[in-house]
Amino acid sequence: MTSTRRGGAGRTVDWPSLLVDEWTATRDTLHMWTQIVGKIRLVQAPMTAHWWQVPLYVTPRGLSTSAIPHGGRLFDLEFDFVDHQLQIRSSNGGERQVALEPKPVATFHHEVMTALAELDLEVPIFGRPVEVERAIPFADDVEHASYDPDHAQRFWGQLVAAHRVISRFRSRFLGKVSPVHFFWGAMDLACTRFSGRTAPPHPGGAPNCGDWVMVEAYSHELSSCGFWPGGSEEGTFYSYAYPEPPGYAEHPVSPEAAAYDVNLGEFVLPYTAVRTSDDPDETLLDFLQTTYQAAAENGRWNRGDLEIQAPHDSPSAAGRKAPS
Repeated sequence: MTSTRRGGAGRTVDWPSLLVDEWTATRDTLHMWTQIVGKIRLVQAPMTAHWWQVPLYVTPRGLSTSAIPHGGRLFDLEFDFVDHQLQIRSSNGGERQVALEPKPVATFHHEVMTALAELDLEVPIFGRPVEVERAIPFADDVEHASYDPDHAQRFWGQLVAAHRVISRFRSRFLGKVSPVHFFWGAMDLACTRFSGRTAPPHPGGAPNCGDWVMVEAYSHELSSCGFWPGGSEEGTFYSYAYPEPPGYAEHPVSPEAAAYDVNLGEFVLPYTAVRTSDDPDETLLDFLQTTYQAAAENGRWNRGDLEIQAPHDSPSAAGRKAPS
């Protein structure tokens, strides 16, 4: 695994290099696979505000649904990017594996549904992807059929690095804040902070996705950040506010490589700029903090009640202190 390795206090930190152009075919196939698995969780998990019951989570081996209810049982599905298997496990001891290897989405869809049926865990899902321009039904998709194990593993390594740093950033907030989670619709790792105020109805507009979905996701004023495997040479870190307050786009942010993208309505920072910096973790934290401040300061958030005043976020910190 090609990576940049840096870290303080005896820590070794991996920031894998992965050119988007080199793994686009695997990325687009994996995107559809994660949508199939994510939709299984969507059907079975109780509804939670902002659709927080639907994402996947970074694990020490890949991406997982976490525990999903099914009658009196629990089950989960995990993309294992170490052994390259989709692991399906039931609380009654049953389990199945689906190989992660070059195969059409249609084949993967059939194998997953067959495995669930064999475990008596039938879950009917809506059979088309969302948030993509061409929504080919999963059962008919023979176009997306690529899987390079090294590329998938390096992407997971990017998620591990991003998850570690975004989790540190998340810990500095006392207000309502989402988990660090992987939204399979747009295929991005995200974390969202909320001011506590409601927001105007979102206009929607995501391809092949009902506007009402976005209305629920953006029901309250927020600042969201994350990582997406596109947009620049090795992927892109982003940060945006909804609704965007006046002065937001002009607010100074860092590092120098960060910029506001008018077309996206987001601050963006190339993954490469983070990976090749002298201290990738601190470079990313600086981006996350200054872009959040752009939302909080221009949006007049009640920061004294929402933020932890001292960044007690080092791995060796014994606890957290709230403002007195």
